[in-house]
Amino acid sequence: MKRPKPTIGLRHIALNVKDLQAAEYFYVDLMGMAVEWRPDAQNVYLTNGNDNLALHVVTGDEAGVPKLDHIGFFLDCEEDVDDWFEFLQHHDVKIKTKPRKHRDGAKGFYCYDPEGVTVQVLFHPPLVGK
Repeated sequence: MKRPKPTIGLRHIALNVKDLQAAEYFYVDLMGMAVEWRPDAQNVYLTNGNDNLALHVVTGDEAGVPKLDHIGFFLDCEEDVDDWFEFLQHHDVKIKTKPRKHRDGAKGFYCYDPEGVTVQVLFHPPLVGK
């Protein structure tokens, strides 16, 4: 099976944080990112216009989870999401979720790399100019 169109880069990282306010202060006030989307009090998505950083609160038993939640490869168009899903399935990559559309217009799915790192393949309209 032929590889789909190339990704447009590793432009998304999601971190698990204990203190959302401190993390947001660091990435927004100190590093210059802006809030793109705040779906709820436990999650915030930041951008610098090119990249996307998600901060997810972990508490209690979740506090032992790795700081890195997942990495994400961006795609140029929504249709490429399904092509990549089929391609990776064909090559026996372990799939975590099927493609789905998010309420912010993004579409993507999750799989695992050989070391078990969660990888998201994502079309995200605000950052690809669509």
